[in-house]
Amino acid sequence: MDINQQKEQFSYAYIYAVASTASYSFQIAAKPMDFDGIDIILAGGCGEGIIRYPRLELQVKCTALDLVSNGIIRYPLPLKNYNDLRIENVQAPRLLVVVVVPDEPNNWLTQSPQELCLRYCGYWISLRGQPATQNQTTITISVPQQNIFNVEALKTLMQRIEAGETL
Repeated sequence: MDINQQKEQFSYAYIYAVASTASYSFQIAAKPMDFDGIDIILAGGCGEGIIRYPRLELQVKCTALDLVSNGIIRYPLPLKNYNDLRIENVQAPRLLVVVVVPDEPNNWLTQSPQELCLRYCGYWISLRGQPATQNQTTITISVPQQNIFNVEALKTLMQRIEAGETL
């Protein structure tokens, strides 16, 4: 497996761990959805809000580059992914999740009988409604480091979806 495939699989494992702990289902999107910029679909059970079965679609990227500066992760996103994520008239909200890992794959995970530690962290951002760009290949996205994709954040995002809020 090449390093990019490793990063993809690791980032999926990270999101799967967060989703299962938060009690949401996790599904790797079918290839036709991947062409539309969706890698993972997260879904909740029958809630009590305006949206009864909340669903969240994710575009997932993984990087080992040191992209963090002043609380911002600056990620060069392919233009196609940017355009897929900025669409407003979609049924399920879409987010970009950037999982940042150490340079060396052997440092991504440690475990013992007491713990399983995945390094480092995933961060999310909604690009819904962002303007078109004149860029031809990539656009650098600024993801706030405070937007950690963790159990608490996922539960909050899904509650907002249930309430009919726009992400």
